[in-house]
Amino acid sequence: MTVASRQAAFDRSSDSRLHAIDHAPGALPRIAYFSMEIALEAGLPTYSGGLGILAGDMLRSAADLAVPIVGVSLVYKHGYFTQSLGPNGEQREAIDAWDPRARTHLCERTVEVRIEGRAVRVAAWRFDLTSASGHVVPVYLLDTDLEENEPQDRALTASLYGGDHRYRIAQEIVLGYGGYAMLEALGLIDGLATLHMNEGHAAFLVPAAMEARLQASGRDVVSADDVAQIRKRFVFTTHTPVPAGHDRFDRGLTASLLGEDRTRLIERLGGVHDGNVNMTQLALRGSHYVNGVAMRHGEVSREMFPDDTVYAITNGVHAGRWTSPAFATLFDRHISQWRSDNGYLRHAVGIPLEEVAAAHRAAKDDLFVEIKRRTGIVLDRSFFTIGFARRAAEYKRGYLAFTDLDRLRDLAANVGPLQFVFAGKAHPQDHEGKAVIRRIYEAAIALGDDLRVVYLENYEIALAQRLIAGVDLWLNTPRPPLEASGTSGMKAALNGVPSLSTLDGWWVEGCIEGQTGWEIVSDPHLFGDEANANDAASLYEKLERTILPLFYHDPDGYTRVRRGAIAFNASYFNTQRSVEQYARSAYRR
Repeated sequence: MTVASRQAAFDRSSDSRLHAIDHAPGALPRIAYFSMEIALEAGLPTYSGGLGILAGDMLRSAADLAVPIVGVSLVYKHGYFTQSLGPNGEQREAIDAWDPRARTHLCERTVEVRIEGRAVRVAAWRFDLTSASGHVVPVYLLDTDLEENEPQDRALTASLYGGDHRYRIAQEIVLGYGGYAMLEALGLIDGLATLHMNEGHAAFLVPAAMEARLQASGRDVVSADDVAQIRKRFVFTTHTPVPAGHDRFDRGLTASLLGEDRTRLIERLGGVHDGNVNMTQLALRGSHYVNGVAMRHGEVSREMFPDDTVYAITNGVHAGRWTSPAFATLFDRHISQWRSDNGYLRHAVGIPLEEVAAAHRAAKDDLFVEIKRRTGIVLDRSFFTIGFARRAAEYKRGYLAFTDLDRLRDLAANVGPLQFVFAGKAHPQDHEGKAVIRRIYEAAIALGDDLRVVYLENYEIALAQRLIAGVDLWLNTPRPPLEASGTSGMKAALNGVPSLSTLDGWWVEGCIEGQTGWEIVSDPHLFGDEANANDAASLYEKLERTILPLFYHDPDGYTRVRRGAIAFNASYFNTQRSVEQYARSAYRR
């Protein structure tokens, strides 16, 4: 994408405001945003990774923009998990417990859902996301840990993504049916124009809404008009570019939890395929607006779902949350309106290079102090430092930079010293993801003192805020086209950290070669080990011929790329722009 086309896209975005919905201060919610996980703030383990971070950032920007929206998720009193790593990179998991009484307010209302024929009571904890102007976006965290419930039901909202299929279905029943009932009990459901499902986990909202419609009319037969009217209320965002990533539950197992009548209704609504309840298909059939989370992901989703119209709204990040103190101070000094209108970050092109460099040095110092505090390891501040922090999953290929250790040693010895900082959790049941961490540890041990590699345990918000700001380059190596969007590089860009990434997800839109970062050139005709070898060779070539020489021999030139990452990428890839796009395109009826 050229500089001119990026400028045109920016101009179109910044010229359009939120005319699609009533967002007057104090307005009752007109939109409900349902997500299996929402990252509310540091210290609250209500998320596992990118999906939850995005949800939290979206709702924070909605608060900034005074959008009348409410969030719904589960409380997860045992959290996701706390990660520790053994000497060879073996991941160990422990409960990350928290007490919602200390950070949230218990609502007076409770509701009931039926699971395996039992009545299960559901409570809600309210957490308020409050903007600088005082606008509040309430988030309701559903909780089944009530004395009147059976022990197995009390545990349903304990752990995020825990348990077997039965447990997952039950959790999604609580989110969909229980979330709908809770908004009804709170007196909010009738005023809601839009129910937004962030991924298919919340798709039981669709039959819940249909049941309510039928009950209100005294009917038990679904008509074509019923389906059409229900679809008008729903928006669905899909995040998964591979079929295996979409929730499918055996029809018989689902019926044993939901009951045969509800399962037949789901079938009538188009949610049963090949003997399975398919949560993505249920959400697709129940929504008038469906979108992927990047332009490329929209294309992939249209190939996956050829019978559906799938749009694309590229993800963003919350600028205030992810900008380091050093860069926030810099922006306050030069771009006073950046917080209220992130588009003003475009004006970073005028910030003096020496001030950008000074802000980065401060962020780097802060990261290195934290690394020493956590690990005892002292890294050299003058060395080129590469960061990589994602969920540890095989397709993200965190090991790719270590394909040829001799080549890395040669780069460090003859082109310029470099070091790596890694972080990221593998899902407890993802054995391939855990193997990725062990491979990085093996490489670190083999490289020894020739090239330092640090893997930081227990990646979470507070660590991420330092890591994405303090490294010199953000590395991202997903195997195309398996990256839906990715947002870690967007966070880095807010802090003047350019990316080196395969051209997938958001980077298809964000990469302006040599101005916002650099592309790892993939060959779409190669697969497996051949594709890895090709991509690793491109990675090494970019480091050897372009990136390291620029960093060590033309520091002003490298700082210009830092500044370009802010001006071109941070000004556009933010959730303020994303929320505005949803308001104009998805929430308009």
